[in-house]
Amino acid sequence: MTASGQADGAVAGGCLCGAVRWRADGPPRASVLCHCDTCRLATGAGAVGWLIFPVEAFHMVSGTPETYHTDTDADRTFCPTCGSPLTYHHHGDRPGDMDVTTGTADDGDAFPPTKDVFLEEKLAWVTAVGDTIKTGDHA
Repeated sequence: MTASGQADGAVAGGCLCGAVRWRADGPPRASVLCHCDTCRLATGAGAVGWLIFPVEAFHMVSGTPETYHTDTDADRTFCPTCGSPLTYHHHGDRPGDMDVTTGTADDGDAFPPTKDVFLEEKLAWVTAVGDTIKTGDHA
């Protein structure tokens, strides 16, 4: 077994009600904490943890999430039953990346965030991870 909880090194997860399940073939290439306004509004959280996988390594394995297409050319998916936010895919800036909410991973503790993104939009009461990168550079 690896830190991901999968014997083959894959990472798996799903929504609160279990209707939608996902799998990534291999570990994330990054784990970040996003402080942007849109992530906070989409999730209702003070900051959002994201696991970043190559888009070709990510698969939905059961259920079909709903998709919200944003005005910034990104797709956010969520469970149509329980509302759990699942993924973020930006077609323009990062077409090769699939961001998956850390909280939906079966073993989210295995992937603590190592970088903050959009720190300039951080709420005052949220603690930063510490290794801040410039806005728009999510890798």
